[in-house]
Amino acid sequence: MTDDIRLAFAHPSERAAASTDIPYDRISLRDFVVEVEIGAFQQERGHLQRVRFNVVVEVLPLTGPIDDDVDRILSYDRVTEAIGAELGAERINLLETLAARVAERILLEPQAERVFVRIEKLDRGPFSLGVEIVRARDGYKPAGQTHAATPHPRLLFLTDAALQSPHLTGWLDQAVAMPEPLIVCVGPAANPAPKAPHALAQRRIDLLAIEQNAWVLAARDPRLIVVGSRTELDWAMKNGQTCIWAPSKIVLDAVDGPSATPRDTLALVAWFADQMEAAELVVIGAEAPSTTVPTRAFAVTTNRLT
Repeated sequence: MTDDIRLAFAHPSERAAASTDIPYDRISLRDFVVEVEIGAFQQERGHLQRVRFNVVVEVLPLTGPIDDDVDRILSYDRVTEAIGAELGAERINLLETLAARVAERILLEPQAERVFVRIEKLDRGPFSLGVEIVRARDGYKPAGQTHAATPHPRLLFLTDAALQSPHLTGWLDQAVAMPEPLIVCVGPAANPAPKAPHALAQRRIDLLAIEQNAWVLAARDPRLIVVGSRTELDWAMKNGQTCIWAPSKIVLDAVDGPSATPRDTLALVAWFADQMEAAELVVIGAEAPSTTVPTRAFAVTTNRLT
């Protein structure tokens, strides 16, 4: 596989001499540089850095005349669009993750048989740091075949007053029994969070204050599991698990993050409901927020959610 990658980015004559099995044509994107926020280290958050892409896509030769028809070939635009789509989907920590997602998206194109992706960070020192991968169509869904549908959850937002209500267990019983997957959202505890002079530090502190309350609630009800990543949320919804949202990862990794601060918890939950394309947002202990998701609001004195 390492030799395959070397040949993918080698001179065309060297690649041609080595292609004794299937005479693939190759489409290449060279030295495509974008500025993006990426990286697992704390010092990489909040800062753009240059990332260089080199991509080679192997395609089977066309049968019959091309007729100078762009619809018959794999356009270079599809390669740059695949990169842009993955960079725009969410903030990514690892180059390996980004490379795999770009490759998978390109392999959804009907002409693509195999793809080589090299990604390098250019601003981490007087050198470039990168990864190189190769992925083949085998094991990927054919173009036009969609992934299993992601469920549309029901979100239940509980204010701190609602968490102290004697009706809490009854509300959870009713919400769990509803047909859609349930994600519970909470605000911070009534005790004020510590204050920091730096805005980014304060944002993290406020998000962690919400997560502390999430863990307190999870300890009170064994049906509830604290979950922070979109991947784990999707898995839990498909497998009947009820979650409590821990917001730090999704909020901090969002490319177009919420304008609301963590202290405005209800607006933050409304943003999350939009991101999840929720079937409904149920609010207990506060007024319904502005959101595109259908919303119902209840006072803490109610004992029924229907």
